[in-house]
Amino acid sequence: MQRIEMANGRVRVDGGSPWEPRMGYSRAMKCGPMITIAGCVGIDEDGSYPDTLEGQTRCALKRIEAALATLDAGLEHLIKIRIYTTCIERWEEIAEVMGPAMTEYRPPNVLVEVAALVDAEALVEIEADAWMMDRHDET
Repeated sequence: MQRIEMANGRVRVDGGSPWEPRMGYSRAMKCGPMITIAGCVGIDEDGSYPDTLEGQTRCALKRIEAALATLDAGLEHLIKIRIYTTCIERWEEIAEVMGPAMTEYRPPNVLVEVAALVDAEALVEIEADAWMMDRHDET
């Protein structure tokens, strides 16, 4: 992931996905203390999807962590998570990943069933918001 400082004081993260320029979005954007992370499907770096919902959830969360790290933030800075899945009846598989990852921080979240995601193999997509005060933001 690449951190790009913008003239207006914003910082954006380019995740390297071919979808980003095609759809006109960034993996993440930091404006002041607010960080918004675009929806992340559970795709591996090689472009394949894990066979399980749990595996895809792990990959999606890993992509969120990588975007946060590019902005010098971490999961502890998350303030809201939105999870979309095509198979809500399997929510416990998502919980197997999210619960342990959020034990200390437990930001509000929502889990919503959707008819489809961008790729037929995608079972889950997660987007998130974070809040991180920089030293200059505190004044």
